[in-house]
Amino acid sequence: MQPQPPQTQNSQTMMQLQGSGNLSFSSSTMSREEEEMSRSALSTFRAKEEEIEKKKMEVREKVQAQLGRVEEETRRLALIREELEGLADPMRKDVSTVRKRIDQVNKDLKPLGLACVKKEKEYKEALDAFNEKNKEKVQLITKLMELEQLVSESEKLRMKKLEELSKNIESIR
Repeated sequence: MQPQPPQTQNSQTMMQLQGSGNLSFSSSTMSREEEEMSRSALSTFRAKEEEIEKKKMEVREKVQAQLGRVEEETRRLALIREELEGLADPMRKDVSTVRKRIDQVNKDLKPLGLACVKKEKEYKEALDAFNEKNKEKVQLITKLMELEQLVSESEKLRMKKLEELSKNIESIR
């Protein structure tokens, strides 16, 4: 085999790629020096890759730490805002609470008022019916008393007549 120029050797080496993506170098076509340079370039490349990954991780950690601080500061700001609102008008919260309670009581009162009106109407109707029945009862009692008086008078008259009849019967004997 004739020695080939270095460019042709490199092209042949590049042609010997395998499907796995790794370079396969034939020891017969590549000199030890070139092999050493390839290894050195590969290890340099890997070292740079590792350094880049390391930098990525560092940046990611810094960003996460910064996000954590931002979230903590956001919570602190929310607490400070609440405290400031409480200091600005301490009675505002109480007034708001009382107003909400008044609104709720008004909502509760409306159906109760309607129920009260309905019950009052029922009560008046029941009271009128009671008074009507009471009047009827008084009239019936009055009539009963009159009837009892008539019955009593009637019994007295019957007794008188019986006594008279009894006397008449005795006188006839």
